[in-house]
Amino acid sequence: MIVSLLQTWLAQAPTAEEVQEQLGLDSLILTETFYFWTVVIMWLIHVGFMAYEAGAARRKNIMSTAMKNILTIAVVTPTFYYFGWYIYGCFQEGWPKDGHDSPTVEGLDVLIGFCGNTAPWAAQMGPNLQDHVSAVFFLAFLLFSWTTGSIMSGALIERVRLSAYLILTALLGSVVWIMDAAWGWSSGGWLVTRFGFHDVIASLVVHGVAGAFAFGVLLNLGPRIGKYTTDGLARSFRGHSTHLTLMGLMLIFTGFYGFYAACLVIQSTIFPGWLNIYGSPTTLGAIAFVITIGFAGGFTGGWFASKGDPFWTLSGGLAGVISVSAGADVYHPSLAYLLSISGGMVAVYAGGYIERKLRVDDAVGAVAVHGACGFYGVLLVGIFAGGYPTGINNVESSFGGQLMGMLAFLPLAFLPGYAVSWLLKKLNLLRVPPEVELEGLDLAEFGQDFFPEFERVPEIIVEPDGRAVEAAPVLLDAYWRTNGRAATPVGTSERS
Repeated sequence: MIVSLLQTWLAQAPTAEEVQEQLGLDSLILTETFYFWTVVIMWLIHVGFMAYEAGAARRKNIMSTAMKNILTIAVVTPTFYYFGWYIYGCFQEGWPKDGHDSPTVEGLDVLIGFCGNTAPWAAQMGPNLQDHVSAVFFLAFLLFSWTTGSIMSGALIERVRLSAYLILTALLGSVVWIMDAAWGWSSGGWLVTRFGFHDVIASLVVHGVAGAFAFGVLLNLGPRIGKYTTDGLARSFRGHSTHLTLMGLMLIFTGFYGFYAACLVIQSTIFPGWLNIYGSPTTLGAIAFVITIGFAGGFTGGWFASKGDPFWTLSGGLAGVISVSAGADVYHPSLAYLLSISGGMVAVYAGGYIERKLRVDDAVGAVAVHGACGFYGVLLVGIFAGGYPTGINNVESSFGGQLMGMLAFLPLAFLPGYAVSWLLKKLNLLRVPPEVELEGLDLAEFGQDFFPEFERVPEIIVEPDGRAVEAAPVLLDAYWRTNGRAATPVGTSERS
């Protein structure tokens, strides 16, 4: 009887092949679940950007600022699906060819890219029960694309036309940044295979490129009315709510943990642990530790450099993380802490230089925090992590390789932003009319004040010497100097 039961059990027991197949399926489902939750957490980045920018905007522009962030998702999602993912998947060493013949490793197909005779989404998306990775990995990249648009959005608030912004964000999110990812954020990208370029958590690939693109747009967009005196000195606009801005930054910081995690790959049946975007081994704990200590160091650097300014203290935390993201998989915590302190300080100094010396009106310091620190982070890898092998190709990173990436990505990002915004400017499609800017974009776009239940308070502007004055006379004076006394701005006596 016992022998018979044992024989029956053995006959029904799975074979070694069946066990291996089940383990492989379990691994894929685990990977799918992992990326799904990174996407959920990364949504907080965009909640944060919306709050951050709305708090930095003046009351008359709050809803238009928030809607830009919502419509970023509406526009970039389809354009990235039809164009952006194709660019990333179908670029062999950064140039369009039929297929991607960079070195392949079993289980790393999702990193190498999807290409063939059909568009890359054809077999991977939709009701394909055999594919548990591609769709959610695509979504992680999609949220990176939203992030690039949101970075630019804050810099342009209170004077850019919504239609112009959406054109620019589709270009940045679905073409520019994903092309640089194909070049330097893939194990087969030409900057990686030839020069060992190392930017593991996208200091430059996402943040630096978005900042450089935004800088090109700002040069054509121009400053807000009244931002600079006749002597070229910078005034400050008081945003709607500093508390809301700081809360938005904290939400962005929370979402960054999902961002960092989405930059890793897990394939437990093939590799004993985690891989970074290049296919090099790392650990989730090491990555999480660097982002946490990066925030701490960035807060410290921003606080000291800004002499305790709340906005720049928190922005310094973001700058610190961006500064150590490129080498997050190799930095010792003590080194990451020191470098992030320097990154927080770099953001403050760069922000002041851009505003006061270059006289470029970046409303939230995006060019300094994301742009300057994104490039700075890649440079730091060349200084402190030279010789570390990058990717499955084991090409050593070097100062020259990092510099090559910086030289490639600067024109790739800046020139499209400048050229397209220049064209929109020439067509009078880039900036709202000055009357609308003084009145406020909310009334122009939506025909209503979204806070009618609150008593209206005068808009305040801070002069270069620190005096807080009512904005209306300052803005009207700047308007008359620009447009002549014949112009009649709408509603300025009440709402400017």
